[in-house]
Formats: sequence, C-alpha cells, structure tokens
Amino acid sequence: MVELLAEPIRRYIHNKGWESLRSIQAAAIQHILADDRNYILESRTASGKTEAAFLPILSRVSFKTPGVKVLYISPLIALINDQFTRIEELCEYLDVPVTKWHGEAKRSLKEKLIRDPEGVLLITPESLEAMFCNAPQHIPHLFGTLDYVVIDEIHSFLGTDRGVQLQSLLSRLPLTAKCQYKVVGLSATIGDHAAVKQMTGNAANTAVLRDPTGKEIDAEFKYFPDEGAELPLDLLKDLYSNTKDNKVLIFPNSRGRAEEIAVKLNKISDRVGGHHNYFSHHSSVDREVREYVEEFAKSNQRYPFAISCTSTLELGIDIGSVDKVVQVDATNSIASLIQRVGRSGRKDGTTSMLLFYATEPWSLIQSLACFSLYREKFVEPIGNNQYAYDILLHQILSTVKQLSGCSFEALQERMSVNYAFAEIKPAAVTAIVKHLLQLDLLELIGGELIIGVEGERMVNARDFYAVFKTDPNYKVVHADRPIGEIPLTSIIVVDENIFLAARIWKVVDIDEKSKKITVIPAKDGKKPKFSGGGMDVNVRVRERMLELLMTGSAWSELDKSAADVLAEYRKMFGKYAIEDLKYDRPVTEKGGSCIVYTFQGSGVNRAIAFVLQQMKPGFVTTLVEEDSTFHFSCDFKTVESTLTAALANLAQVDAYLTEAIAANPGGMVNAKWGVYLPPVLQKELLKATRYDFDGAGAFLANVRLVRHTDH
Repeated sequence: MVELLAEPIRRYIHNKGWESLRSIQAAAIQHILADDRNYILESRTASGKTEAAFLPILSRVSFKTPGVKVLYISPLIALINDQFTRIEELCEYLDVPVTKWHGEAKRSLKEKLIRDPEGVLLITPESLEAMFCNAPQHIPHLFGTLDYVVIDEIHSFLGTDRGVQLQSLLSRLPLTAKCQYKVVGLSATIGDHAAVKQMTGNAANTAVLRDPTGKEIDAEFKYFPDEGAELPLDLLKDLYSNTKDNKVLIFPNSRGRAEEIAVKLNKISDRVGGHHNYFSHHSSVDREVREYVEEFAKSNQRYPFAISCTSTLELGIDIGSVDKVVQVDATNSIASLIQRVGRSGRKDGTTSMLLFYATEPWSLIQSLACFSLYREKFVEPIGNNQYAYDILLHQILSTVKQLSGCSFEALQERMSVNYAFAEIKPAAVTAIVKHLLQLDLLELIGGELIIGVEGERMVNARDFYAVFKTDPNYKVVHADRPIGEIPLTSIIVVDENIFLAARIWKVVDIDEKSKKITVIPAKDGKKPKFSGGGMDVNVRVRERMLELLMTGSAWSELDKSAADVLAEYRKMFGKYAIEDLKYDRPVTEKGGSCIVYTFQGSGVNRAIAFVLQQMKPGFVTTLVEEDSTFHFSCDFKTVESTLTAALANLAQVDAYLTEAIAANPGGMVNAKWGVYLPPVLQKELLKATRYDFDGAGAFLANVRLVRHTDH
C-alpha cells in the first residue's frame, strides 16, 4: 500500500524506519485513496489511527490553492497539543503548515492563518462555535476549499450534547463556506456503528474500517473493605508495593480520590525511601502542571512513575507506554474501561496489565460485570440524542448571532436542513423561538429576529460556546503561583485542607470577587476533604451483575478477599429461586420493610423512582443507585401492589412531568440550555435523556418479585 502514497509521504515512512504498515493503516490507504466515501477507522489504542487517516488524506489532497484543506477536530485541547507535533512532523515533508486554534493557542498564528489560509487546522468544537458566532466572515475564506474533516476520538461525542453541537456545526459549515468535504472519524471503541455513521451527516455514504485485533490482558482483582471516607491504608500499601517499580496510570472515579491516592502514595514512598514520581492529572490541575506530567511520562525512559488521573488521560494523549493500569472501584462503562486498558501494553508483543481494587462488595461485582462484558467485546449502545431540544435552542441563538439577524422563515429553513436535528419537527423550532422572544433572548424587529437584550449578555459570554454545564471555577494559588482551578463547593472553606496537584494545601483565603483561593502547604495533619460523583450505568452491566451472582463461574483473577466476597454474595443470592434472569428480581423482607433489587440501568431506576414519588404512597421509598435497589417501608404484598400501580401510573407520566416542572421551574432539567426551553419541550427532553419510561414499563410489566426460599 505504501506505493499508493505521495512521494513525500513515502519518504516520511522510510525515514521513520517503519518495516510495515499497521492493519488499519493499510486498509485506510486502500479505501480513502479509492473513493469519496466517509470513513470511520476503529482500531485499538496505539495502533496508528492518526497516521492511518493522514497518510492517505495528505497524499490525496492538493495544497496548491488557498484555504484550509484538512480540519482536525478534537474533544480536548490537550489532545490537540499532543497531536500537533505528530501531524506537523508529517506535514513538513509536504511543506504544509499546521495551525492550532483554541483558547490557549497563540493569537498571532491564528491571525496569520486568516491572512493566508492554508494547510491543516486543529480545533475544538467550542472554538469552531466561537468562530461562527464572532467571526463568521472568516469561515468562507478559511474553509471554502475544505476537503476533509478528521474527528478524533469520535466515540467521545456519541450520545452527548457536544456531539449534537458538533454535528450541527459541521452541517452549518457547507452552508456558510460553500464547501463539500469528506469525514474520517477515529476511535478505539465503538458500540454502535449505525450511530457513529450518523455523525458524518451521510450514513449511507459512510463505511467502517475495523481492525478487531486485541491485546492479551493480565487482570487481577483485589478487595479491601471500606473503612470510611478515605481509602483503606492496607489498600494503599498494597497499591504501592504493586506499582512502585513500574510506570503506572491509576484511575479512580473522582478528582478528589485521584488527589488522595497521589498524596498518600507519595507519603508511603517517602517513608520507605522510594521514588517521588507521584502525580495527579485532571481538569482542576493547572495546565502547565498537567503538561509537565504528560511530558515527563512521555520522555522518561528509565524511572518508574504513577499518575493518578481521571478521564483526562483516558483519551489518546500520548504519554508513551505504561506497564500497568489500575482501576480503583468500578468503572461505570465498558467503553471507559476499553480506553483505560488500552494505555497499558502498547508495544507490540506486550500484555496489558490491569489491576482492580474494590472497597465495597457491589463495586467488586460491578467491576467483574464490566470486565466480563469487555472480554465479550460488548460496548454500551449510545444514549438517545435525536431530540436534543436544548442544543437546538443553543444553535438557534448561535445562528441568529452568526447572521446578525434573520427572518423566522430563513431560520426555520436552516434548522430544517441541519442534520443534527433531522428527527425534530418544525413545530419545535416555532415553540422555541416564541419562548425565546418571551424571555427577551430574541427580539423581533421589522420581521427580523435579532439577539434580544438578555440574549446579548448570554451569547457574548465566553461560556456560550460550550454546551456542557460547568461550575464556576476558582483559581487556586500559592505564593502567586497557580496550582489549579476548582469549583467552590461547600467543603472548600478557610482553614480546611484540600488535595490538589498531588499535595495537601490549607485554604487561607477565598476571594469571591476575583474567584481566587489562596493556599499554603498544609502541615497540621488535618485530613483533607474531597467530593466526587457517579455516572449512569447501562442495563446490560446490571443484568450481568445478577448473572454473576446466580452462576458459579470461576474467577482465577480474584485474590482471596475478593473471592470470599463473591462467594458470600453468591450464597446470599442463592437463597432466591431465580428462574428468569431477565425479569425475576430478589426481594429482602425484614421487620415490615423490603429491599427490591432491580438490576436495571440508571434511566429505568430513575423512571420508576419518579413515578413512585408522584404517586405519593403513604410510606417511604428510596432509590439507592449504587446497588440498584429500592427500599420500601412496607411489607412484600404492599410492594407488589405498589409496583403494579406504578405500571398503571406510567400512563400519567406526561401529567406528572408537567406538574413537576411547574413546581420546580428550571430545576428539573439539569442541561445547561434546557432551562430556557418552554415547559412542554423540557418535558420531552427529560423523557429523551434522563428517564427511560419505556424501559421502566417493560420491566414493571414482566417483573416477578422473589423472596428468600426459606420465608
């Protein structure tokens, strides 16, 4: 396949000393050079997907005429900065410039590109949004001859608000720039090929090239019972001994936990005379600190290190190969687990090393469920975002801002051809515009829709370009040196200690006006505080948890403590006469109260809880999402009749939602732009994104509650 490439690209490959192409690279070269279809390249982490896209694209595209020819879109600024070096090195062989365009990029380089548009542009969706809003006149000039759009980590956009925003922007691009382009998406993990094809705007003309080759995984599960808010000391000691001589990524499930691990491993290492290469890496850590950690990991060949991180190092930022990946408590998705495992054993012929720690029984069981589904190559299907009314509202404001005003008919026409909203009826656009007029976010003057008085403040704010919701961050500084940025939560108060950047700091001042938290190194021994939260869990994970409890499948990967916990819970659930793993569900009855184990996904559980709450039964019902249980303060027979009534009351869901939204305006919808929707569309958004009422109906119609056989 190399012979099909342009001569400068062949020279690049020769100078790199590549003996052969990777499978995904050979397939991409063959197909991308042959036709005008869109392509999705799916291959495991570190398989050369970036080169698989750019080798044929750069060979095919002519850079002789003005204009950006290749637009690379990334979910992370850090990933752009990382990929820039690789792409720039490749493009040097063609004498083609590469430009970064995001909030941290040099203004002079952006201005140079505007004066003389050419080459390859690397950008985030938010920066592209800002260009549409603030400088739409540059879009035809920059992208009028665009040939390709490359979407990196395309799976991270699927089923998300950012994904709908990106689809909308890519749909608007040809209207504004009068260009036609092809899309190449890159991913290591795709659970729904039909959905990822939709991202290109032309699913029928999109093909998936997939390299199914996996890596051998050496996994081990350990269990250390929770001893309170902080991790057990024995767990930390075991983690230290299992990683002290390796290059390691450690993934807990919150920023606070990541900081706790980094600090405490560093303390243990200090006591025993070990190394001090223990870091934290997440969005609250200062950018320069994060970049130092990334560069250290990438360039360091000799010394062991451990980076305690969140999803910031889950995506494709190049930090080289690590020896082990550690997961502390259960991941919430198989897709996330795939990305994390892929960080280990990246070199050919090496095995991926995965070490699980669980601090609670249900965390262990969920970890086993995720890992078993991972081995079966199951990836969760994406959520439903066909009815993203909140992002439609955002894009209506963005379009009016871009056009400096337009007629309603012109706006309606643009929304009707925007493939991001293909399933949304024109009546929704009408309803949104009317509501925005009532809120003064839009104004109608002489038949022209313009941004209203309230809307001006909103669309001119930097925060407008992002569709995801964020808490206002406070800059954390010590001796005028930035440490990071964190949201001001209830636990951040003067004289309290906090974890940040793998150290413990004491808060000495909080300046709300300048949004600054001043800290000093903590020396008083007071335990720091932190907070964290969970994410939705797919129904297949929960169903697999029940399957694991009701079967005797052997797990050689478990240490004795983990094996004992699994055996104990299998014995506990073995008392239930479960015949149908799909719909039979255990119930524990004691002292006039019951616990119902639904083993359902988060959306179904929330839907059932919502209906029960609206029914206002004369007893307390509590949903505990961690173990997928409902706690009822009544006997078994009453629980059965209550769930039967809940099924009947699902028919009243629309009325319930309308009542709840009216009682709590803006509080029901957690989406950033959803609060500005008319109530009727807030209701539809909740049904599409937060509550799975259809799944709840199917479950309640078929569920059989099973008590202990000895009752």
